[in-house]
Amino acid sequence: MTATSVAPAPDRRSAPLAVTVSAWAVPVMVVGQFALLSGIPVTIALAGALLRVRDRMVRWAAALVAVSYLIPLAIWLTRPDGAPSLSKDMHPGFAGLMVAASAALIVALFRARRH
Repeated sequence: MTATSVAPAPDRRSAPLAVTVSAWAVPVMVVGQFALLSGIPVTIALAGALLRVRDRMVRWAAALVAVSYLIPLAIWLTRPDGAPSLSKDMHPGFAGLMVAASAALIVALFRARRH
């Protein structure tokens, strides 16, 4: 008689690698003047955090990153005299807010992984 091994259930407290990579990619892209393209890792981080992570702090931090991205995006899209790119149109305070929100998400991800 042979014993079959059962794979352990995935731990829903720890975040998928894509969420962690996206959390690091957002501030790099914003500082590197690719703010519009940073919407891709923002979306990945938000979807991954909401669908795959049980930790409430990670979910809140991912939502904060998404909101900090959507506000300058909405302003840029609705302004009739906006700059040709989101990076050039975005106020430096919003860039700082996106970087700070991403840092909060990174800290929340590491905190969730330790518990």
